[in-house]
Amino acid sequence: MKDQIRAAASSISNNIAEGFEYGNNKIFIRYLTYSKGSSGEVFNQFTILNKANMIDEASYLYFSGKALQLSKKIGGFIQYLKRT
Repeated sequence: MKDQIRAAASSISNNIAEGFEYGNNKIFIRYLTYSKGSSGEVFNQFTILNKANMIDEASYLYFSGKALQLSKKIGGFIQYLKRT
């Protein structure tokens, strides 16, 4: 599970960087959408860990909250780019 979380978390920033490098908003939005999906994956992994009692509630709330917050920020950025 640790490796899956690490892979999904690194995928978030990798997709943002890759999409930005294309210099095209339409493509950037596509890669931001992938990043948003990866943040959802991180959130889900922590939910699974919590349900399996493999992490304490405080850790779950902190890390899943950060993943959800990041997903919302990426979503807001996508909406901004669509308007411009």
